[in-house]
Amino acid sequence: MSIFRKELAGLKEYVPGKPIEDVMKEYGLTSIVKLASNENPLGPSKKAIEAIKREAENIHIYPDGAALELREKLAKKHGISMDQVLIGSGGEQILKLIAHTFVDEGDEVIFGAPSFALYDIMSSHIGAKCISLPLTEDFKHDLKAFEEHLNEKTKIVYICNPNNPTGNIMPKAELVDFISRLPESVVLMLDEAYFEYAIHDPDYLNGLDILKERKNTIILRTFSKVAGLAGLRIGYCFSSPEIIREMSKIKGVFNANRIGQMAAIASLDDDEHIENTVALNKQSLDMMKVYFNEHNMKYVESHANFIFVDINQSSREAYVELQKRGVIIRPGFLWGFENYIRVSSGTIEQTEIFIKALDEITK
Repeated sequence: MSIFRKELAGLKEYVPGKPIEDVMKEYGLTSIVKLASNENPLGPSKKAIEAIKREAENIHIYPDGAALELREKLAKKHGISMDQVLIGSGGEQILKLIAHTFVDEGDEVIFGAPSFALYDIMSSHIGAKCISLPLTEDFKHDLKAFEEHLNEKTKIVYICNPNNPTGNIMPKAELVDFISRLPESVVLMLDEAYFEYAIHDPDYLNGLDILKERKNTIILRTFSKVAGLAGLRIGYCFSSPEIIREMSKIKGVFNANRIGQMAAIASLDDDEHIENTVALNKQSLDMMKVYFNEHNMKYVESHANFIFVDINQSSREAYVELQKRGVIIRPGFLWGFENYIRVSSGTIEQTEIFIKALDEITK
C-alpha cells in the first residue's frame, strides 16, 4: 500500500520556466534574455524598492496576519469593502485556497485547455473530477461546451481572462451571456492575473462588475505581473464577505510576508510605473507582431504581457536553439501545440535580441 495520497499517482507536476542560471551554465553563456515567465522587464516600482529597504530592518517581526493595510488600500482603490479582499502568497495560494474551500471528493470543476495548469493540479489533488475542455479554433473558451457539462456535481468554473498561455480575452457579451445562465450554486472563478494589460480594451469584462450582482464569484489578481513583485509572492482575490471569511479559515496565520505586503502597498501609489509597464508591453509586442506578420507567422492577439505564436517549426527544437542564443521562451508542445511558442514582452533591447535569435533559427 502506498503511503501517498491516491490522487498524486495521476497528478502532473507543474513545470515552471527554466531558470536563467541553469541555461547560462548549460550553454556557457554570460548573459540571458528570459522571456518565459511573463515577468515585468521594468522590475518593481522605485517606491516598492524603497519600501522593501525600509522594511528589511523589521523582518524579525511577524507580518500582519490579516494584511489589514493592504486589504484596506485595495478595497478603497476598487470601491469594495475590506471584508471582500483576501491576500495570499501569490495567486498560486489563492487557487489552492479556492479548491480546499469548496471542493469535496467527487465534485466536478470545469476549465479550458490549454489554460493555467494549477486549476487542474489544485482541484484533482483533493479528489475533484476535472473537466478540461479544448479551446475553440480561434482560441476562445468554449462556453457552449462549459454549459453542456454543467450538472449537480459542478462546484467551480474557472475562466482565465486573459487566458494563459494564449493571451486573448473572452468578448464581454459572450462572457456575460454565459454567466447569466450559470447556476448560482456554482462558484465562478475569474482569473484576472493580467487585468491591467487587458482593461484598456472596451470589450474586456471587469470581474468586479459581475461580483456586484453575483456573490458566488471570485476574482483573482496579483502583484507578480504588472507590479513586478513576482519574487515576493503577493496575490489577492475579491469575493463576497461570506466566501472571503470561509477561505480565510485555512489561509494560514502569516501567509503573506512582511516585505511583500509593504512593497505591494507602495506599488499601489505608483500609477506611473503601471502606465510605463503597460506602454512598454505594447511596444514590445508590436515589434514582435511586425516581424511575425512579415514572416507569415500566425499569432493570437494578446491582451496580456506575452504572445502565443506559430513559428512554423518544432517548438521543441526552437526552445533549445533559442537557449543556445541566450533567449528563454516557453515551448508550445507543453500545451499540445507543437509549432507554437509563448514569448513574454521585454525591454526594447530584449525584444530585438529575441527577434534576431528567432530569425536565425527560422531561416
